[in-house]
Amino acid sequence: MNQQQEAQQQSSSLILEQIGALLNSRKFRELREVLTSAPLADVAEVLSQFAPEQQAAMFRILPKDIAADIFEYLDLEHQTALLNALGDSRVAVILDSMDPDDRTALLEEIPAAAAQQLLKLLSAPERQVALSLLGFPEHSVGRLMNPHYLAVRENLTVQQVLDHIRQHGKETDLINVIFVLDERGKLLSDLRIRDILLAPADRPVGELIKRRAISLLATEDQEQAVEVFKKYDRNALPVVSSNQVMMGVVTVDDVLDVAEEEATEDIQKLGGVEALEEAYITTPFGRLVHKRAKWLVILFIGELLTASAMAFYEDKIRQAVILALFIPLIISSGGNSGSQAATLIIRALSVGEIQLRDWWRVLRREAGAGLVLGILLGLFGFARVAVWSKVTQVYGPDWILVAITVSLALLLIVMWGIIAGAMLPFVLKRLGADPATSSTPFVATLVDVTGLVIYFSVATWVLRGVIL
Repeated sequence: MNQQQEAQQQSSSLILEQIGALLNSRKFRELREVLTSAPLADVAEVLSQFAPEQQAAMFRILPKDIAADIFEYLDLEHQTALLNALGDSRVAVILDSMDPDDRTALLEEIPAAAAQQLLKLLSAPERQVALSLLGFPEHSVGRLMNPHYLAVRENLTVQQVLDHIRQHGKETDLINVIFVLDERGKLLSDLRIRDILLAPADRPVGELIKRRAISLLATEDQEQAVEVFKKYDRNALPVVSSNQVMMGVVTVDDVLDVAEEEATEDIQKLGGVEALEEAYITTPFGRLVHKRAKWLVILFIGELLTASAMAFYEDKIRQAVILALFIPLIISSGGNSGSQAATLIIRALSVGEIQLRDWWRVLRREAGAGLVLGILLGLFGFARVAVWSKVTQVYGPDWILVAITVSLALLLIVMWGIIAGAMLPFVLKRLGADPATSSTPFVATLVDVTGLVIYFSVATWVLRGVIL
């Protein structure tokens, strides 16, 4: 932990002690001052450590705008508990004051019946906004956007735009970007507040436009929005309809949440777990088991094929028991190398470093890497048998043939594992599936089964007439 993190932790601890003391002594005026003067994120972190009833007491003394801002920093579990503890009137005030995009995130996560109850508490204008955002497809950009933004016509002068900002700036959190529209409400461009402040007061803002705005379609997938934000390094992007009419704005903080969710989902899939919709600690036990059982059963069935493969080569194992000693070594080497390749390629695909059309380049690179790594591990395997043969007779007089078998099998299995691990994500993406589904356990299971066939095929070829 660095010094900055330690300082933040100490600050949160002091705020916690101070709030607890003021709450217990019922000094609500002083408590209100502490809650409104501390950083909102710190206050939310501290409040989450109190019981819902205590949180509700503190929220009742807060100004509605600050209460809504703090509420947005709480996680879903604490938000739900707090809403249950607050009365309907206070819940209505908080929901009305929330940013529409954050309110949408809450409403789409809670059960439908609870969401309907909360929608009834909203004022008519805010209910209309909430329903319009919820009307967009799940995981679409439309559900992320905030319909409150500053937009002006292209024929307004700089002075008129500044007057407009002063008049309507309090209605939105985003005032550093002004969107320029034509007479039909279609997006033309966006201007930084700096461009407006430095321009002559009588100049039309349409003349300040240097480029067309980068925008997002309301029906686009949220993952695409993440890629656009990364590519253009923007803090906010406008959202438009299919005919370029301005509808709202998405800010980078909302996109960061999406990126974190997608990264979490990919990591869980890499581990052979179906993605969790909630935080681990709040996921019901039954659902947690169900999410893991599906892949475990699939992988178990796959490993049954490994047992079948070993049964097929039972006679050869009986003739040369020494071969069985190297099965874990050889199979794990193939599985590990395949998992490495799969992880690298899945990540490269997810961040856009490579595309489907690059499969041939990837195949050549990974085949080369597999050859080099296979030779390296094969040499280690040969050395292992050679050294052991000097201190024990377990490998018999033909130890050099055993060493050749092990090293050659390692070379082929590592190459196969790497190629399989690298190509599976491409195959899945081509079929329209998530590349992360080719999780490391799945690759390892595939290489286990095929690796046994390779190993005993090599052993049959090298040791025929000697041991076999």
